[in-house]
Amino acid sequence: MEYTYQYSWIIPFIPLPVPMLIGVGLLLFPTATKNLRRMWAFPSILLLSIVMILSVYLSIQQINRSFIYQYVWSWTINNDFSLEFGHLIDPLTSIMLILITTVGILVLFYSDNYMSHDQGYLRFFAYMSFFNTSMLGLVTSSNLIQIYIFWELVGMCSYLLIGFWFTRPSAATACQKAFITNRVGDFGLLLGILGLYWITGSFEFRDLFQIFNNLIYNNELPFLFLTLCAFLLFAGAVAKSAQFPLHVWLPDAMEGPTPISALIHAATMVAAGIFLVARLLPFFIIIPYIMNFISLIGIITVLLGATLALAQKDIKKGLAYSTMSQLGYMMLALGMGSYRAALFHLITHAYSKALLFLGSGSIIHSMEAIVGYSPDKSQNMILMGGLKKHVPITKTAFLVGTLSLCGIPPLACFWSKDEIINDSWLYSPIFAIIACSTAGLTAFYMFRIYLLTFEGHFNVHFQNYSGQKSSSYYSISLWGKEVPKTINKNFRLLAMNNNERASFFWNKTYQIGSNVKNRIRPFITITHFGNKNTFSYPHESDNTMLFSMVILVLFTLFVGVVGIPFSFNQEGIHLDILSRLLNPSINLLHQNSNNSMDWYEFVTNASFSVSIAFFGIFIASFLYKPIYSSLQNLNLLNSFSKRGPNRILGDKITNGIYDWSYNCGYIDAFYTISLTQGIRGLAELTHFFDRRVIDGITNGFGLTSFFFGEGIKYVGGGRISSYLLLYLLFVLIFLLIYSFLYFLNLNFL
Repeated sequence: MEYTYQYSWIIPFIPLPVPMLIGVGLLLFPTATKNLRRMWAFPSILLLSIVMILSVYLSIQQINRSFIYQYVWSWTINNDFSLEFGHLIDPLTSIMLILITTVGILVLFYSDNYMSHDQGYLRFFAYMSFFNTSMLGLVTSSNLIQIYIFWELVGMCSYLLIGFWFTRPSAATACQKAFITNRVGDFGLLLGILGLYWITGSFEFRDLFQIFNNLIYNNELPFLFLTLCAFLLFAGAVAKSAQFPLHVWLPDAMEGPTPISALIHAATMVAAGIFLVARLLPFFIIIPYIMNFISLIGIITVLLGATLALAQKDIKKGLAYSTMSQLGYMMLALGMGSYRAALFHLITHAYSKALLFLGSGSIIHSMEAIVGYSPDKSQNMILMGGLKKHVPITKTAFLVGTLSLCGIPPLACFWSKDEIINDSWLYSPIFAIIACSTAGLTAFYMFRIYLLTFEGHFNVHFQNYSGQKSSSYYSISLWGKEVPKTINKNFRLLAMNNNERASFFWNKTYQIGSNVKNRIRPFITITHFGNKNTFSYPHESDNTMLFSMVILVLFTLFVGVVGIPFSFNQEGIHLDILSRLLNPSINLLHQNSNNSMDWYEFVTNASFSVSIAFFGIFIASFLYKPIYSSLQNLNLLNSFSKRGPNRILGDKITNGIYDWSYNCGYIDAFYTISLTQGIRGLAELTHFFDRRVIDGITNGFGLTSFFFGEGIKYVGGGRISSYLLLYLLFVLIFLLIYSFLYFLNLNFL
């Protein structure tokens, strides 16, 4: 067992051969690599599965033996400076390893079909494997410098995957926005790391916590500077986990492919900020002001994310704001010192939200078969409805994820969210009221998403409300032999024959293969005001995509068992898996791991939170389902679309709240005015000063010298007549000045 821990440093590098081999193959054998591109999904899944098996084994050892293992080796030594690299295996690392690998395998399996006809298939799997390497390296790092290296690699992978379809201006803008926003937090993280090294002289977590304890014991802790360092470290977590006020990048990050949203921006990368705060919690906990600040940012993010999700039309953006709100719950728990509750919710939310994002991808995949590759339509919930008849498995999976996120027992998120809410009552009644109210908002907006998407009638007329003739569109860019046929300027698919389809990102068409022909569903002709238009109804996704969702449904149903707080022995000690796993870390934080709860107390607390969730579900059902189901008249639908569908389709909240939510709290507009336009104005002012003042002074000296030289040139011409003329001119000027002064009684001669 000791041998296994010693060589567990290889875990982060196991997925690395895939991007390396893809890169070498595209460089040396591009044609063969592209022809065999579907082969690369197998090694990606296989290598990550090996990591998962090792992670599960290490976690079992952690549960049975309850200890922390750290192995380091010196990388560079210079006088008093020593930089060590290594790996740390503890309960927090074990949890993150299992989350990254299990969700990662399912997303890769899902992506093999979802991205099968996209021309960036190889690039996608190369980026994903490199991201897995970076994330595994981050969670196993034993010091702050090592974490920062992998932290930046994770950010780079996020940038590449958000801008995966970089030919779309919205995707290019979104990846730049995410990159710049995260650089703000990462700069603070770097300054905080350097500040801690200045105090302690070490980057190692083991040494840091020991030095802090010694400084506290000797009363030598510089609290002011230490508080500043802690604030800067927390800034990195705020940006990475999309906490207020650096949350603005997460909704725009949905421009990437949906599997990216499920893995990176719901389950793993956004959890990196939670991981960092949990890793440094022994340091943060000695500074009460920072703990209060962490909990404050958490509760603000909880409420803000929930309110901004209320009126979103884009299904992925609605889920993105939901992710932001749930990450706020985790940050709130960490700020309250509820280490176990935060990590428990991290586990349950990861599987539930990955299920919801993969479900949304299945919905988008089916809608694109009708409206073509158009995110404004294929992701717009107002253009959906009645999908439960056409995608029953996706509907069931999405409903399970929705109920879990709403906190309905016995699903996963119920156990963890309820534990956070209970702890918040002990910490601050105000925070507890906000947390409970947000639980109701969560139930409302999640069932709003569900009802708008699956209930009512399928609004097939919406697909043609612009008056353009529709054809059966296929959803993703195709891979095949180039055909000399072009498409129109807006890159929409032309109504071609069944043997040809167009690429979405290049002004070319490609021969469609037999496997793609089989995927195109039969057409249905619908008569509308005498015109016959061809539509194809939404269809269920393929089995490989459904398999990933079914496995995540099982996780969502049963993963809450690991933390159910009722497994006690005769001495009243926790026997549940999560408590046994986290016992070493809880002891390090000097917390009590035996927070027993009897059934009466649990049922009392749970009844209150579940009642709030059911109230939110009832309000959503009352406002949306009956009104939405009755909208079948095309003229009425068209008038609704002009006035703003969201307001008509059941949004009975006030215009102020609606505008606040739909416009993302005006935070992006504020940043645009105060930062973007402000910096641009400052740049223009600096440019003007540089050109008119700095360059003006320099150019002025040059012009003065030029004119002075030109004047001197005519003085020394060698002509006596010119000298006499100049002499008489100066005499005349002297006489005029003398006469003027004389008459003014200024005789100073």
